[in-house]
Amino acid sequence: MAQSSMISFAPESLRALRGYDRKMLLADLASGLTVGVIALPLAIGFGIASGVTPGQGLWTAIAAGFLISALGGSRFQVGGPTGAFVPVLFAIVAHHGYNGLAVATMMAGVLLFLMGALKLGRLLKFIPYPVVAGFTSGIAVIIFTGQLNEFLGLGLKMPEHVPQQLALLLENASSTSWRAVAIGTITLAILYGWPRLTRKVPASMVAVVAATLLAKLLGWDVATIGSRYPGGIPLGLPGWHFPQVTLDMMRELMVPAFTIAALGGIESLLSAMVADGMTDTRHDSNQELMGQGLANLFTPLVGGIAATGAIARTAANIRNGARTPVSGMVHALVLLGIALLAAPLAQYIPLACLSGILLMVALRMAEWDTFPEIWRGPKSDFGVLLTAFVLTVVFDLTVGVGVGLIMAVVMFVRRMEEITHIKLVTPESEVEGTGSHSIAGKDVPDGVVLYRIEGPFFFAAAEKLEAALRASGGKPRAVIFRMRNVPAIDGSGLHAFEVAIEKLHRDGVKVFLTAVQPQPMKVMFESGLVDKLGLHKFCADIDEALAQARLRLQGDD
Repeated sequence: MAQSSMISFAPESLRALRGYDRKMLLADLASGLTVGVIALPLAIGFGIASGVTPGQGLWTAIAAGFLISALGGSRFQVGGPTGAFVPVLFAIVAHHGYNGLAVATMMAGVLLFLMGALKLGRLLKFIPYPVVAGFTSGIAVIIFTGQLNEFLGLGLKMPEHVPQQLALLLENASSTSWRAVAIGTITLAILYGWPRLTRKVPASMVAVVAATLLAKLLGWDVATIGSRYPGGIPLGLPGWHFPQVTLDMMRELMVPAFTIAALGGIESLLSAMVADGMTDTRHDSNQELMGQGLANLFTPLVGGIAATGAIARTAANIRNGARTPVSGMVHALVLLGIALLAAPLAQYIPLACLSGILLMVALRMAEWDTFPEIWRGPKSDFGVLLTAFVLTVVFDLTVGVGVGLIMAVVMFVRRMEEITHIKLVTPESEVEGTGSHSIAGKDVPDGVVLYRIEGPFFFAAAEKLEAALRASGGKPRAVIFRMRNVPAIDGSGLHAFEVAIEKLHRDGVKVFLTAVQPQPMKVMFESGLVDKLGLHKFCADIDEALAQARLRLQGDD
């Protein structure tokens, strides 16, 4: 018993290395090299979009990418900075600077590790799909809008929220640089068309090389990484960065840290589930969260930002023949080699090219097909989807997800309340059918009233019990509650039951329960209700309950 409660830390990489051979190594090396090339412009672009330097984005992909693969619970997960974090991280940097972002990321790392250690991985999978689809599409809109600034060559200091961003873009539309638009458009065309020719060379790298050469050879005056960030990406190791931490700062950053942890946990587990679906494998969700937590705890120490599992890079890893987590570690080592040997070349990359890449990411990230799909279902689910989407775009991710979850919970409670029924039944009205569970044709003594409860009996359905008792009319001598179809009861339902039984007892009414299911019976035992009523009042079926009621009533007479 004690052993099962201990933290179980077993990275997938250790299991995968059993029986590791040369053939698997070659496959992992090939896949890791390809994914590393794919990840390079994304790491730089997401770093810039998050409000930090391109070098910080790159070192995030290196450090977090290696640790997530080495310590996580998925065989094919590739980690790094992702689009989902962009609006959250940008807002933290705007209000608290990089030091605040580093502290929030490390706090989120601790939260993620604790979630995994406490085996809460499964709970993140229970977030309703309309909420996930709503904030995912909202994030896509935020990324798309934010990248129009560099795509159009405006070079503006963008405000935090989409409505203000759109207003600023419209005010400055006359200053659009046709050269930047041309580079961005060429980038989009390559990203769209190149995979139709071949997938052996990543389209994003082709786009970066083509756009950089075009701008350089034609001498176009467009913003580049070097012009916006003097020195570009420094060559060599980043050194250690120890953020300054105070208790007041931690209080201020608790909500952002929780947002990073929740979003990182959701996206990493979604990515791992996608990988499972593509490869017919199973990931360890709790180990994945612990690996993600340790990665986010360490990455700020090398100047990085928050990271999580990246769905597109993970899928590319699988499509390119990855066999084990070694491929993800190789992807990080490829980026490390670039950082140590070729980082200065990145200064020539046009920002419009990176914006084009992120615009394509946003277009692929948006789940627009989900809107008509959910519209065809319950309209309340569509309302949750639309609310999460609009609030994420207009305000921020925390508001969108928070309100969306509250709405989803309220809708769920309402549906549960609708399926719970408490009915007065008589031999004439009984429609349960024939057999021992039906009272049709049975001799029900005078003064005995029967109620059938169907569905989970919890706080939303508690008042139905009192309403049903009031509707019985007259004063019964005995009440039988038929509970065969009650799978579960919560504290509020139990309290309502106890109050009703106490009222009946004060009026001298005897109470019997039939066919109580295991979970309600356990709750009633632990609460003391069984002892209070007496175990003989809990009957196996309706025949036993009627016999007991008849016997007790005869004793009173």
